[in-house]
Formats: sequence, structure tokens, C-alpha cells
Amino acid sequence: MAYSKSKQIHTVPRPGGWGNKSSGASRVAKVYSTKAEAQAAGRKTAISQNAEHIIHNKNGKIGARNSYGNDPHPPKG
Repeated sequence: MAYSKSKQIHTVPRPGGWGNKSSGASRVAKVYSTKAEAQAAGRKTAISQNAEHIIHNKNGKIGARNSYGNDPHPPKG
């Protein structure tokens, strides 16, 4: 299932730490001191919103994607 951009939570590097933001948001909601803390909070948010959690590396590129919600298994195609 493809998620709309409104159903994505991004864990991204920020000055002084890591943060989570929804697609389309210009700012992170909170800055965490470690990537692990931000990732755990982002996962919790993504699960509660049935969203996709996109985890970026320190350089800003996407490192991992996890989706939570109604994913068809096995995927079509």
C-alpha cells in the first residue's frame, strides 16, 4: 500500500540531535539527543497514526522505511 505524504513520519538529523516530523511540516516537534530516542518516538507516532516511518541517516539520505497499518501481504506485483 502506498502511503500519502500526510501519513509519513520522518526521523531526521538536526543541529544538536535528531527529530521527528510529519511530511509537509517545516519543523520537528522535538529534538532528541540520540538517534535511538528519536527513532523510538517516531515509531510510536507512526504506529498510532498507521503511518510510514522513514528513518534518515546522518547525511540526510533515507536509511530505512517501516510501515505500520494495513499493508497487504504479500504485496501485489
